[in-house]
Amino acid sequence: MKALVAASRPFSWVNTAYPFAAGYLVATGGRVDVALVVGTLFFLVPYNLLMYGVNDVFDYASDLANPRKGGIEGGLVPPDQARAVHRRVLVAAGVLVVPFVVWLLLLGSVAAGAVLLAVLFLVVAYSAPGLRFKERPVLDSVTSALHFVGPLLYGLVLAGAALTSRSVWPVLVAFVLWGMASHAFGAVQDVQADRDGGIASVATVLGARTTARAAVVLYVVAAGVLAALPWPGVLAAVLPLPYAVSTARFWWVDDLTCERANAGWRTFLWLNLVTGAAVTMLLIAAA
Repeated sequence: MKALVAASRPFSWVNTAYPFAAGYLVATGGRVDVALVVGTLFFLVPYNLLMYGVNDVFDYASDLANPRKGGIEGGLVPPDQARAVHRRVLVAAGVLVVPFVVWLLLLGSVAAGAVLLAVLFLVVAYSAPGLRFKERPVLDSVTSALHFVGPLLYGLVLAGAALTSRSVWPVLVAFVLWGMASHAFGAVQDVQADRDGGIASVATVLGARTTARAAVVLYVVAAGVLAALPWPGVLAAVLPLPYAVSTARFWWVDDLTCERANAGWRTFLWLNLVTGAAVTMLLIAAA
């Protein structure tokens, strides 16, 4: 059980459950129903176990050589236990995910079901052999962003929201940009480890410095997109800026000093909690 919990990254559960719940509540005018409860539970635990568990299983060889793996940044089991634990992780992910997905598919519209299946495909495609989107530079950042935007998009579509509304599309676009920036910057710290392990990423291709600077730019552009929101939502334009400032500390990082960026990544994890609280207050103000 401990290995399963570690594989699901409990610290990050809120990063997927919250977007779904917030999107659904806003689109339905605050309606609390079984769809909200079941969907939130799904994106809280089963979704994260699938996303991170599959990643841990198929990235195990490279994770062993990466000194930052283990604990908050990824479960890592001893080699003599790996095969048995990885089997349990994959089985548990399937057992937890399938009933939720079947129920949600029966509940929602065809459009909502298509979004849900697409989101789940990207979760698996990111790490699974034969697809490995995580090793396709730029596509890796886009896919990673959609891991978190996907639950929000699904919540909106499930609730029947108009995606072209001025209150909706800037949030979706900015969230994708934010997610791409966050993934790209997260890859900076692993440039050397990934190259040593023969793994390609946006950071191994562009280099640590260019990638870190691109992340700063993407955060700033995300802030600019959010400025298109009506009042008081426009206040959300401030939220990506702390990420830009934190990431800008590594403007001069290079491939040899890439591991310094881990300090910025840890700041990112805590910024997510502060940002989530700020988003909640904005949603309350806009209600």
